[in-house]
Amino acid sequence: MATIAIIGRPNVGKSTLFNRLVGKKLALVDDQPGVTRDRREGEAKLGDLSFTIIDTAGLEEGEAQSLAGRMRAQTEAAINEADAIFFMVDARAGIMPDDRFFANLLRRADKPLILIANKAEGRTGQSGALEAFDLGLGEPVPLSAEHGDGFADLYAAVSEALPEVAEAAVNETDELAEPKTFADDEDGTELDPAKPLRIAVIGRPNAGKSTLLNRILGEDRLLTGPEAGITRDAISVDFTWKDRKLKMFDTAGLRRRARVEDKLEKLAGADGLRAAKFAEVVVLLIDATIPFEKQDLTLADLIIREGRALVIALNKWDLVEERGAKLRELREEAAQLLPQVKGVPVVPVSGATGHGIPDLLETILRIHEIWNKRIATAKLNRWLATALETSPPPAVSGRRIKIRYITQLRARPPYFVVFGNQLERLPESYRRFLLNGLRQTFDLPGVPLRLSTKTSENPYAGQRSKRG
Repeated sequence: MATIAIIGRPNVGKSTLFNRLVGKKLALVDDQPGVTRDRREGEAKLGDLSFTIIDTAGLEEGEAQSLAGRMRAQTEAAINEADAIFFMVDARAGIMPDDRFFANLLRRADKPLILIANKAEGRTGQSGALEAFDLGLGEPVPLSAEHGDGFADLYAAVSEALPEVAEAAVNETDELAEPKTFADDEDGTELDPAKPLRIAVIGRPNAGKSTLLNRILGEDRLLTGPEAGITRDAISVDFTWKDRKLKMFDTAGLRRRARVEDKLEKLAGADGLRAAKFAEVVVLLIDATIPFEKQDLTLADLIIREGRALVIALNKWDLVEERGAKLRELREEAAQLLPQVKGVPVVPVSGATGHGIPDLLETILRIHEIWNKRIATAKLNRWLATALETSPPPAVSGRRIKIRYITQLRARPPYFVVFGNQLERLPESYRRFLLNGLRQTFDLPGVPLRLSTKTSENPYAGQRSKRG
């Protein structure tokens, strides 16, 4: 199994990346520089790629006998042991003199090197990631180890730098064609019940967000009133429901950008959107008496594009007449207006009376489980074989598109990668066919699904020649 060492100056996020790749909080993480001193190894999984990962102390200069010198010796040993290197820089801090010094050191190591610009979320991070080009180590991979963004690009970089790792994954998937390899059909999850579930409540001004949260908490924790726009900051509240820790964020009402002129409202709106982007589940609170206005759909589309799990809550349900028929009508409307999250849950609630609060919380937990779901590769490929037999992809310029196998790269939201030939020509309609099949077969209602394609050589060719 190949070995990759994570190298970089202190406090750039090496241990955070290590923990995410091994799937456990094995390495101590803190904002204080220099927490990691010894190198630590773990078995990493990146989609269907498997390798050994080494977490190291931050590269620092110091006398050989000093603590910094001994820590550096441990890091140098990791570099010598590794088959490839993740060189990590802090995109928010920009390129520092130490980054350039250690880039030259690693260049002399003459090993495959992947430059990672960590903390690349937001505009500041994006510009810092571009600055990493100046190191002369190739194209940087923008990443957020803390939030799990950018790992599809890291997957591609590892596959290119270490072909043997990618080949091992291909061979492992190839073997799934043999009946005996279908023994491991256990689905998995990336859900960590020990961590508080982050929930953001967003909506138009005066939809009743603060009133609803107060009702959930059972106290007047948040300021409410008839005036729109009382809430400015995104306020977080912690509580426990059915032994599950929850952290809910109350946000400012979000109006259409063209209508926002006040500077404070702009800042409050940006803060609310930031809370939604970093949440796991977003509750879109809609006034049931004037449902699905243009701004509601704009917010829903934002949540879906960010890959968050979405729950639609119809507030002020106590003011609605003929509730049964109205609920059926609004659920059908949601399905038509938001086909990209078919089956999105629509829950009627009332912050004034408390109606529907238990149903809302149960729905949040259920959609969070779906959002974290991982499906066994064997199951995916059995489904794919049936789907291809029933509805094969169309021919392009006289050549049929060939889909060879599928795997789930990650969850949160479920992200699938299809491998084959000429996939860049795969019609959008066939992508939708695959996504709808995945959603229906593996019970993934209401969450955004991601599907990317990767063109590869025939992974069966070598084995056929050997068998021949």
